[in-house]
Amino acid sequence: MTIHRGGRRIILSVWAICILLIFLILHFISCLYISFPLLALIVFFMGFVIFFFRVPSRHKPGGDNIVTAVADGEIVVLDKVYEPEYLKRECMQVSIYMDFFNVHVNFWPMDGEVTYYRYHPGKYFLAFLPKASELNEHTSTGIRNDYGEVFFKQLAGTFCRRIECYAEVGNLETRGEQCGIIKFGSRIDMYLPLDADIKVRIGEEVRACETVIAELNGK
Repeated sequence: MTIHRGGRRIILSVWAICILLIFLILHFISCLYISFPLLALIVFFMGFVIFFFRVPSRHKPGGDNIVTAVADGEIVVLDKVYEPEYLKRECMQVSIYMDFFNVHVNFWPMDGEVTYYRYHPGKYFLAFLPKASELNEHTSTGIRNDYGEVFFKQLAGTFCRRIECYAEVGNLETRGEQCGIIKFGSRIDMYLPLDADIKVRIGEEVRACETVIAELNGK
C-alpha cells in the first residue's frame, strides 16, 4: 500500500495541526476525563487521514476485452439509459457509490486511448440520488480500444468538494493505473455498449482494478 500523491501535503498539514492540538491539550487540560477522549479522537483522525488517501496493491485480471471497476464501492444503478453528452446512444449504465471508508483513488477501467474529457461545475446533492448524475459537479471521460468505448463520470457528493482527473485526450492509458481521485463520499457512473456482457448485479460490493464489470464483445 502507498499514499496517493495528492494527499501527502494534506496529511502533513493535518498532522501538524493535530500535533499542535495535542500539545495544547496536554499543556492546558489537566482533567483526564476530558483530555484522554480528546486525545483519542485526534489520534483516530490522524490515522483516518492516512487511511483515506491509501492506494492499495491490486491484482489485475487478464483479458483485453474486460472492463474493471473504476472505484471501490456498491453497485447502485444497473440499467439501460440514453447517454446524451458524448456517446449519444443507448448504453448500459453501471453506477458505483463510494462511502467515506472506501478507497477513493480511481483507476482506468480498460486499456485504450482517451477520446473525450470535460469538467462540469455543478451542485452537491447526495451522490446516490439519480439527479446527481447530471446536476452535481463531475468530470466526464471517454476511453476506446479495439473492443469498444467506455464513458465514465466522477461525481461529487454532498461532502465531496474536490475531484481530480488525470485524463488527457489522445493519451494511451493502461487498465488499473490511477486516473484520479474523488475526496470523500461520491459516485462513479460507467456507460458501456448495450451488447457488453455485464458481470455485476445491484447491491454488489466491487473493488477497483479487480472486479470485472463487463466483457466487451466488439472487434
